[in-house]
Amino acid sequence: MNVIDTSDLKPGQTFSEPVYSYEQYLLAPPLVPIRQREIDLLVSCGIESVSTEGYIIEPDGEPPEPFEELDETIQSHLLEELNESIKSQTEQTSDQPQLQSDDQPSVQPKPRKSMSIFSISAVYENSAQYRAYKNLIDKLSAVFTSINSSINMEMRAVDNITIQLLQDLQNYRDNFVTFILGGEVTGHELAKSSVNTAILSALTANEMNLSEHKIHNIVSGALLHDVGMLRLSKGITEKRGGLSEAELEQIKSHPLHTSKIVTGELFGPKEVNLIALQHHERWDGNGYPDKLSGEAIDIGARIVSIADAFEAMVSKKSYRNSIIGYQAIKNLMADNARRFDPAVIIAFTKIIGIYPIGSIVRFNDTSIGRVISLNAGTPLRPVVQMLMDKNGEALDMENPEIIDLLKGRTLFIKEAIDPVKFENAEIE
Repeated sequence: MNVIDTSDLKPGQTFSEPVYSYEQYLLAPPLVPIRQREIDLLVSCGIESVSTEGYIIEPDGEPPEPFEELDETIQSHLLEELNESIKSQTEQTSDQPQLQSDDQPSVQPKPRKSMSIFSISAVYENSAQYRAYKNLIDKLSAVFTSINSSINMEMRAVDNITIQLLQDLQNYRDNFVTFILGGEVTGHELAKSSVNTAILSALTANEMNLSEHKIHNIVSGALLHDVGMLRLSKGITEKRGGLSEAELEQIKSHPLHTSKIVTGELFGPKEVNLIALQHHERWDGNGYPDKLSGEAIDIGARIVSIADAFEAMVSKKSYRNSIIGYQAIKNLMADNARRFDPAVIIAFTKIIGIYPIGSIVRFNDTSIGRVISLNAGTPLRPVVQMLMDKNGEALDMENPEIIDLLKGRTLFIKEAIDPVKFENAEIE
């Protein structure tokens, strides 16, 4: 095994064999060039070295882009392309050799069809944190109902939800992120998506050391960023198939509808209105409605844009399934300064982790667990709750076994898994 210092990596380098950062995390398949963005992410996460069974092939000219341009800016269509990208990457790397652990058994445990151990609500349904999360969604849904019914509503109602959300995050930060990935709260879809985006935006803004006043406005903007969707026909917003050009243009108009609601009905502040208008602008200038680029886009809108994209990817919609948090993070990391501000992506990755809180992961000994908290600076060594042993037996949920992967070096994450697909797999 060849160990290479992160400081020695150069953009455009390829390797004859897969490259791994920190044990099982696949950084690059064979002959796929390393990019500067990936090197920067390793540095920002404190990962000092990578390993490979192969050798370095130095770059010859400009490295090719391994990801095609995602030219659709409408969220639903973008996500369809991201899913195809994931599928393609999986097919390209599935046949590559994987690092093996000495204690890995030769027989994989057989998944069972009914696995309540994966259910978030089974653990948290009656808890204070779960009630707090649902309360935020219910309150925002009531605001949206009033707006949709043209009932007079003041910005104060949104500010109160913002204050409550920020207070709850002080106590239930990790729980709230788990609920976002769990996706088990049903109904009030627009309100739920908006609360989730606001939670992720608040955490990112705090990581970037923004002022309390700025964070408050960012959270309020995140809560309201898609309220303009209420002004569009449900035939468009809930359509399962592809959208026509005319329908796409109507979808693109929702930031303008949101702005009118924020300024003309709620009389909200300028900072909140900027998020309403700009959360679909792109770092490269190809967004809408004004084709702003780079730092001309408000920092709050840049944060909400990333939080919104992540939330959409991990949430099940009527027209598609969700993807797991690990893959959503990989998609953001692959953006390459197209849609998103690279500095915000780094901050977002730090607070969410490579394996986000709530992720279901399989270990090198084939046991399974859920990520429950992160270790700062070591994103691949979180704290986990064990759910299933290496023989495929469900563990006691009332007396859970908690393992800090930073303290034990023999157990490490091999892959993130989709619990829905795992549960529904056929038993051999």
